[in-house]
Amino acid sequence: MTELPARPAQLPARPYFSSGPCAKPPGWSAATLATDSLGRSHRSKIGKTRLQYSIDLMRELLKLPDTHRIGIVPGSDTGAYEMAMWTMLGAKPVTALAWESFGEGWVTDAVKQLKIDPTVVRADYGQLPDLGAVDWSNDVLFTWNGTTSGVRVPNADWIPADREGLSFADATSAVFAYDIDWDKIDVATFSWQKVLGGEGGHGVLILGPRAVERLESYTPAWPLPKVFRLVSKGKLTEGVFKGETINTPSMLAVEDCIAALEWAKTVGGADGLIARSNANAAALDQIVADRPWLGHLAVDEATRSKTSVCLTVEGADEAMIKAFAGLLEKEKAAYDIAGYRDAPPGLRIWCGATVDTADIVALGPWLDWAYASVKA
Repeated sequence: MTELPARPAQLPARPYFSSGPCAKPPGWSAATLATDSLGRSHRSKIGKTRLQYSIDLMRELLKLPDTHRIGIVPGSDTGAYEMAMWTMLGAKPVTALAWESFGEGWVTDAVKQLKIDPTVVRADYGQLPDLGAVDWSNDVLFTWNGTTSGVRVPNADWIPADREGLSFADATSAVFAYDIDWDKIDVATFSWQKVLGGEGGHGVLILGPRAVERLESYTPAWPLPKVFRLVSKGKLTEGVFKGETINTPSMLAVEDCIAALEWAKTVGGADGLIARSNANAAALDQIVADRPWLGHLAVDEATRSKTSVCLTVEGADEAMIKAFAGLLEKEKAAYDIAGYRDAPPGLRIWCGATVDTADIVALGPWLDWAYASVKA
């Protein structure tokens, strides 16, 4: 009988490596959340004030230009992105880029629900399509950071300033983790549950001036559900971008988001959050480099995610990964690190800003232990 390896001596202090919902900010406690807005209408003075404050903090931290609006919408990042698709697509031809499961989801919506027959440009998991071949006379749908493949666009240089179509960026695992050129973004969506470590259920929709122009000049051929309606009598419903949400938000989730944004200011704002993600990704890169049985699903470092890092494991199949992740969860060494169900069997480790680099470092010996244990 093969002897199991010895358990490492040190556990990560916070073994939260899930890619969504992600680790809460360091030092987080529910007891520290402001509660005066709870039990109050979101349309009350305090409700609207807190919603607007969260929007103001996001604008400040993201260094978002005044030309862009920020709205809190239902349905997490998915709801925000579908809201953008359903309200603005159909005015121009569409190109959809897909290199992981969420990008494929937007293709499905465009083809089967909206029936707009987009040009689809695909790449396998771990790869990125040829961004230089994108026709920008079309509206373009893309994922900034492929959460399920660990592949991201390198920057916004491939988006022309004089584009005819609109750029639609699903940026849920990218906002607050990368320096985004907002002049190149017409529509961006994200959720608090990723880099900020906030609670799920709410999405954020960012609209540039060209997107607003589209909304006010174009009426889609299909009916729009109430939660998608951003225009009234041909004009943008500005209240949505001033804290007057379309549906009832969780004020507890809003307060949690505010706490995360205020924490972000203490670590240097967006630059500090980016630096923390970069440090975490670098620590995990070193772990991978030191182990011949570990690899990156995204081979090209220039397009490798700094947040949702997807790893290959030598000889892995679905059952092995399930056992591997299960062992680490049982030992309270790492939670939720199995790769996404549609991705090739492997590990997925969140390296966003709310994770501490020391915990990534402490994870390395536990990966060795789990690998040796499942092989044994």
